[in-house]
Amino acid sequence: MKGAIIKITYFITFVMIPLYVFSNTEKPYNELQIVELPKVFLIGEHAEEFDAASTEYQLQLLDACKQDMNLAYFKWLSMLQQMENYAETIDYDIKGAKMWIKVFWAADGKIDHIAYYLKPHSKNMDVDKLTAFFMSFMNHYTFPLQAEEKFSNYGSATFPVLAKRKKVEDNN
Repeated sequence: MKGAIIKITYFITFVMIPLYVFSNTEKPYNELQIVELPKVFLIGEHAEEFDAASTEYQLQLLDACKQDMNLAYFKWLSMLQQMENYAETIDYDIKGAKMWIKVFWAADGKIDHIAYYLKPHSKNMDVDKLTAFFMSFMNHYTFPLQAEEKFSNYGSATFPVLAKRKKVEDNN
């Protein structure tokens, strides 16, 4: 009886356990976790998710504006001006901020994500407060454009927004 127990113990220890361990093809739990892209984040963080979102939102603002460069520019400029106005409304000083910014919109114009990175000559800003500002802004703003699919735009922003929207006159 004692010999049978020893044989079963050896069998389990040296055959069954290694067989189970090496045949288990499932990924460890931490590799199965899917990291979602935050609503607002710094460019350079979440690089893989950022690249995936850039592919998912591959329609560009210019394409959503039917290749009308003036329309795309004025809509972008209008959004930056609305950001500045919102900052004034909530008493947040955004003046002096210079950044690269990528905005990801849903087809209905709601902002899904904002990625940004302060330029070297930007005013020194607390990124946590700036991130909170963008979170608040995107909850109160809808871009004045609807498209057939999600779209995005990568550009530069400087506050205060000095360019003013010109009225386009119809010469006809």
